[in-house]
Amino acid sequence: MSVTDPVAAPVVLAVVGWSGSGKTTLLEFLVSNLAARGLRVNVVKHSHHDIELEPPHKDSARLRMAGAAEVMIASPYRTAILRELRGEAEPPLAEQLARLASADLTLVEGYKWEPLPKLEVYRPRLGRPPLFPDDPLVVAVASDSPAPLGTGPAWLDLNRPESALCWLTEWMAGRAKVSVEQAVNKG
Repeated sequence: MSVTDPVAAPVVLAVVGWSGSGKTTLLEFLVSNLAARGLRVNVVKHSHHDIELEPPHKDSARLRMAGAAEVMIASPYRTAILRELRGEAEPPLAEQLARLASADLTLVEGYKWEPLPKLEVYRPRLGRPPLFPDDPLVVAVASDSPAPLGTGPAWLDLNRPESALCWLTEWMAGRAKVSVEQAVNKG
């Protein structure tokens, strides 16, 4: 069942890790392969930096700088909504997710503090500690190092991104929700 079914809960997975670990590269691989299979994939990318999406001289930027709360840029090719916070707190992830169109999967880059299932991208050479030992919501780790001894999350070879794609496909299948009609007919 697709999560675009109105009775199905959206499937959301956070991809977390330290800067420079390869999150965006892995996401690009996953998104392109899932989209090629006909799945609709949304992505939310968190940034700690100011985001400038348009040159200051463009009409949309001029209107935003003039004081518009939100500016929608629309064309036959894409749309974008730019919202100025003007000192307001950053909206919570749940609010951001609610603004997205329905999809088979939403991948969230960052937001490692959110209570979401997570795929950690971990490279020991960065000299930063892994997140998975302290976060029980890390369900898989994509790494360029061997798995540690003992049990833990699924361990994926970051140098073979197909392993992450295979894991993600299986994980999504396990997350599929049963429709109300199917549940009623079983009883």
